[in-house]
Amino acid sequence: MTTAQKPRSVDEHGRVVAALLAATPVIRLPLVECAGLALAEPITAAVPLPPFDNSGMDGYAVRSADIAGATSDAPVALPVTEDIPAGRTDSPTLAPHTAHRIMTGAPIPPGADAVVPVELTDGGRHRVQIFAARAAGDSVRLTGGDVTAGGEVLPAGTVLGPAQLGVAAAVGYGELPVHRRVRVLVLSTGSELVVPGTPLQHGQIYESNGTMLAAAVREAGGEAQLMHFVPDDVAALEAALAPRLAGMDLLVTSGGVSAGAYEVVKSAMTGHGVEFAKVAMNPGAPQGVGRYRGVPVAAMPGNPVSASVSFEVFVRPALRAAMRLPAQRPRAMARLTEALESPADKRQFRRGAFDPGAGTVVPVGGPGSHLLGALARSNCLIDIPETTAYLEAGEQVEVWCTGVV
Repeated sequence: MTTAQKPRSVDEHGRVVAALLAATPVIRLPLVECAGLALAEPITAAVPLPPFDNSGMDGYAVRSADIAGATSDAPVALPVTEDIPAGRTDSPTLAPHTAHRIMTGAPIPPGADAVVPVELTDGGRHRVQIFAARAAGDSVRLTGGDVTAGGEVLPAGTVLGPAQLGVAAAVGYGELPVHRRVRVLVLSTGSELVVPGTPLQHGQIYESNGTMLAAAVREAGGEAQLMHFVPDDVAALEAALAPRLAGMDLLVTSGGVSAGAYEVVKSAMTGHGVEFAKVAMNPGAPQGVGRYRGVPVAAMPGNPVSASVSFEVFVRPALRAAMRLPAQRPRAMARLTEALESPADKRQFRRGAFDPGAGTVVPVGGPGSHLLGALARSNCLIDIPETTAYLEAGEQVEVWCTGVV
């Protein structure tokens, strides 16, 4: 497609970008490295949870029949014949009319059927007074009460968070099969770019897109490598890229894709597997997509808001889908607090501050693709269809929740 042809729709271009990436390979990783990834195969429990009957409280293991009449006015006194801390591996039998002092998580001794919390006793170490009766099963965690041996613990596709990794460890897994992270090379082009923290000359700007996009890749669950400060020179771009593409699943570029005289990405990649097109959206109309030297490429505009919105709309869902993670951001309907205009025949993504409690969204900043400060103050994108040129205050709009709400 050339820029003279009819612009693509947002959905059409999204499908083209998504088609670049296949599912990432399944690898086995230690549990601590699996956080945020998708489980590739179901896992079953080799052991039950709990793996043995154990105490749910610090207290005393008893036979419930022995303390059936205990009250605060008429306590039952029992000799304490054993101490059972958590981790004790032998199992001394509880004789009738005795108690074993027991800690939370320690195995229930044979013969005992209840635990008296220490708060209902005088805390004695050699002889204990018990001030309340307990029924059989009180404060006892039964074997398999949570997870049965052989049962499925986590199905394939589960996104692995702290709780999921915790239960995997609890049933004996040291590593898990997961879809590995997408490896993304992030490239910012532009002779005007300089490293933040150094003095600026007139006409120069601090490079920010690379940092922003690399962070976005990592937030999406991928791995990012960052290339800085490639000048607007085709030979320099090709030379810089050549040694960095091996092992990459995707190259993401910002800048050099529009219709100007120094569009280096477009000049280098046109005719080499990457096509450049207009997408009917604002911001972020000029886009490139394809394969350069066999590596999938998503080439985005250089204005920072255009780059950020393009990543959010096109690249992030493709990355997440390739890792078998939920692709879409949470979405909600919200009431506009002020009127908005939108370009005819373009789908606009305005930045906003969404208040889920009030059900409202406040537009943040204007539509300009350079308003990075406003982007940083927003927590959502306001999705305005291409068929809509004007929205009144109070109308309902769809928002994509991109930040903390």
